[in-house]
Amino acid sequence: MNLDSLVVLGATGSIGTQTLEVARRREMAVLGLAARRPSAELARLAGEWPEAAIVVTGATGDEARAFASDVGPDRVHFGSAAMAELARTPAIVVNGVVGIAGLSASVAALEAGNRLALANKESLVAGGSLVTAAAVRGGGQLIPVDSEHSAIFQLVGGMSRDHIHRIVLTASGGPFRGAARSELEDVTPARALAHPTWKMGDRISIDSATLANKGLEVIEAAVLFDVDVDDVEVVVHPQSLVHSMIRLVDGTLLAHVGAASMRHPIEYAITHPGRAAHTETPFELAGLSLTFEEPDLETFRALALAYAAGRAGGSAPAVYNAADEIAVAAFLQKRLGFLEIPTIIEHCLEHVPVTKPDTVDEVIAADRDARELAASLIAGSC
Repeated sequence: MNLDSLVVLGATGSIGTQTLEVARRREMAVLGLAARRPSAELARLAGEWPEAAIVVTGATGDEARAFASDVGPDRVHFGSAAMAELARTPAIVVNGVVGIAGLSASVAALEAGNRLALANKESLVAGGSLVTAAAVRGGGQLIPVDSEHSAIFQLVGGMSRDHIHRIVLTASGGPFRGAARSELEDVTPARALAHPTWKMGDRISIDSATLANKGLEVIEAAVLFDVDVDDVEVVVHPQSLVHSMIRLVDGTLLAHVGAASMRHPIEYAITHPGRAAHTETPFELAGLSLTFEEPDLETFRALALAYAAGRAGGSAPAVYNAADEIAVAAFLQKRLGFLEIPTIIEHCLEHVPVTKPDTVDEVIAADRDARELAASLIAGSC
């Protein structure tokens, strides 16, 4: 396992950009960069790290030819299979890809015995059993990058699982914390995108507003830490300073507390088991007020539906994720109401048959079926 170099998947996105900031600061070699589009930013990064192989997963023929001519035809490869192959490069592989496209790369990285710093939720939500099996098969190491799961990973450490009673995920509550259902009937995309704590991409911002994102994290935590979904609880914590907690069997509650920054979990995943020293202003406790609330599962039904998908197991979490993604896209396009997002998810969970996927292709098939049904429902053809 090579821990001196990086491969960054989703290099031009938020996680990728912050990962490369860490690489610059730590003067790490970057052996691979992947992105969905052949952008000017990706070309600039290719110039900054001339030793890195470059992968673009989505490009037209003309775009591919122009980009390869610009960056160098021997350096650039195209397609999702090329990204999965890049993930086999001996290095720390940071998977910041958005969507089900990240699953094959996660499996490939772990099969190759690499450390996988995982920020791609879909890998564990849709294909959790495949990812954990790949880690066992190849000897790879999986370290979460999501702030909540990184916090739990750090709290658990080498602790015996027999000592852990429950996992507690904190949720900011999003922009509509405390709102009644009747107040959400005419929510616009602009209002739903206005997250009070984090600056994130469009889908994750909407998922935070519906609490679907927390639902995905519940399923993710159950896979990562090998517990039942009902042993993962959610508490609303609007200050976003307690990133997660664990309840121990003796009644003790351990919490991970710190500033709301993705840089810390990214750097921890890269430096584990060590820690990077910083000269930043210390996190001050004096003057803080921390509050906690129960989530409203009736108003924010997406969270309750995630628990149902997790209990069903098999392909159900993949269906949940895919239906949510299609519904969120329709909401952002003003083709679907905010409160209709969980309705689409629920219908897909009820009508897409639950299977037990053994391969990435079978996960993708369940994902595709859910997307098709969701799209049909939104178009009014079902």
